[in-house]
Parts: sequence; structure tokens; C-alpha cells
Amino acid sequence: MTRVTALFGKAWIWSFVAAIATWIVTVLFTGGASSAGLSQAALTFAAFSVIVGLGQMLVITLGPGNVDLSVPATMTLSGTIALKLMDGQDAMIVVGLFVAVLIGIVVGMLNYALIKILRIPPIIATLSMSFIVQSSAIWYNRGLRIKPPELLAEFTTSTTFGVPNMALVALLLSVIVWWLLDRAVFGRWISAIGQSRFAARMAGIPVDGSRLLTYVLCAVLAAVCGYLLASFSGGAALNMGSEYLLMSIAVVVIGGSAVAGGNSNVPGIWGASLFMFLVVSMLNTYGFGAGIRLILTGLIIFTVILVASRPQRGA
Repeated sequence: MTRVTALFGKAWIWSFVAAIATWIVTVLFTGGASSAGLSQAALTFAAFSVIVGLGQMLVITLGPGNVDLSVPATMTLSGTIALKLMDGQDAMIVVGLFVAVLIGIVVGMLNYALIKILRIPPIIATLSMSFIVQSSAIWYNRGLRIKPPELLAEFTTSTTFGVPNMALVALLLSVIVWWLLDRAVFGRWISAIGQSRFAARMAGIPVDGSRLLTYVLCAVLAAVCGYLLASFSGGAALNMGSEYLLMSIAVVVIGGSAVAGGNSNVPGIWGASLFMFLVVSMLNTYGFGAGIRLILTGLIIFTVILVASRPQRGA
């Protein structure tokens, strides 16, 4: 009983409870015929939200006001350039991935340069950068939709032992991020910065270097997600990252990470991503459109923030 109570006392468990409940309702409505297909689809599409959510979580951990609004544009630019560079050739897959990562590094560095040098809030700096990056993608794409290399397309759309490959990639990245946060000194640094930047600086923590690395990691994860999403979708579209702006923030908040920073939650990203996909599937099953989905997403985020901000009893 004590272990069960302790388990339900963890913030991330509730996102999984919500995901399971939504899955059950959807399966019951369809008579159970789509349970296997729904589970595979949930793991596949949630994987993209997990990847961008991990990066957004790192940035939000830095404290109030830290958020990266350039995530969708970074996804679009990396997917566009990588696919055009690979030109459908299997031999260019690694080169395409390298270029996508390089794009993420450059965008992340430029994001923090705007924040540090111009001393403007991260939300304004990353929003400004998103316009520049998106415009670059539009100029570079020019309406062309180039197909990904066949081997890469097959990998992103296939499964291994019944588990979608995209879910396995997201799991690998989740383990790496978890290690950085829980086992590496970097995780302690950004948590300390999120709790008090002044105190972290006084303690000798390299605040600027840590923040720079965090924004770079966020952009790199977004770029890798764009590379994979473009390959999964059969080509890069100029609006391919648009839905991940709200989604990348939503999965962090719903997943139990502290909105005010200083505390992150990798397992919660998975629960929240699965929950958000299943909510969309349930709404589609009942015939609701995109407008209702966005309203519900906003209400869910608002409710989670409201509940999380309530003072604890006895505090």
C-alpha cells in the first residue's frame, strides 16, 4: 500500500493514467477491433512529440520565461534541407542526419546569442528566430517535395519485434536525456539555474555555458525530429512542424515538469505524448474537428497548471 501511494504521489504517473483511460474509452467505442492498431499508432506518433518535448523540457527547466518557440521552424528547415541534400539516395542518409544536427546547433547558438547579447526575453528571441528560420525554409524549399531515401523511409515507418522504430528512437533519446539530467553534472546545473540563477552563479556554476548548451540541445532534438518526420511523411512540407509548437509545451506541462523550472520529468513526457495523441484519436472517432482539439488542449494545459500551482497541504 505504501509503495502504491508513493507511486501515485509522483507527478508523471497521472499522465499515464490519463493515457490508459483515454485508450480504454476509444477501444470500447470502436468495439475493441482497433486496439492493436491504435496502440502502434499511438507509439509511432507520440514518438515525435516525445523528441521535441524532451528538448522543450530542458529549456523550461532553466526557469521562468525560458521557452523555445523556434521548434516548428527548426523542424521544417532541417527536414527540408536534409531531404533535398539526400535527394533520395540511401548513401546520403548519414550526411543528411549530420546536416540536420548541424542546423540544430546553429539555430540553438543563434537563439542564445539573441537572448544573451541583445538581452531580450527568450520567448521574443526564439519567436524572432523562428521567422528567420521559417523564411529560410520557404526560400530553400520553393514548393518542391523531395522524397526521402527508400531505406530511411522504410526504417521510420517499420517496426522491430512489433514496436515502431520511431518509438525505439524516441526511447533511446529519452534515456540519453534522462542520463544527462539524473546522472551527469549538467542536469544538476540546469536544475540549480532553474531554481535560482543568482544562487547558481554564486555557487560557481557556468550559467551562460549551461544555458547555451540547453538551447542547442533543444534545437538539435527539434532538427532531428524534423529529419525523421519528413522521412516518415514521405517529404518535407512547410507546415510540417506547426502543430508541435503547442504540443512540445503541452507534453512538458502535462508530463509533470515544473512550469517555473528547476525540475524536469522524462517519463512524464511519454505519458503526456501518448495521452495527447489518444485524445486526438478519441475526438476524431467521435467526429470532432481541429478547433475542438485545440480548445481541449488549451483547457488541459490550463487545468494542469492550475492544479500544479496550488499550495500543498501542510506546506
